[in-house]
Amino acid sequence: MTGPHLLILYDYVPDILERRGPHRDAHLERLRAAKEAGLVVSAGALGDPPTGAAIVVAGDAAAAEDLVAGDPYVMSGLVSGWRIVPWNVVV
Repeated sequence: MTGPHLLILYDYVPDILERRGPHRDAHLERLRAAKEAGLVVSAGALGDPPTGAAIVVAGDAAAAEDLVAGDPYVMSGLVSGWRIVPWNVVV
């Protein structure tokens, strides 16, 4: 997994745990499908309780932006902010 990747970093709304239920299955299925397609390397929540998430992408910025744009969490207003940052994995 060395080489250039992208990190998608999400900031969640404070009440994510109370609001995510109706969207969670679709959100996770989208990430699993992207992993099977070779776009997503890994993904997961940050913090306990979660305050955000990180998604490692092995693709270009346009593919990462498309992934974000169609994410049920983003579309439902559960993500208060997001950014895509280059990540050059060396080990």
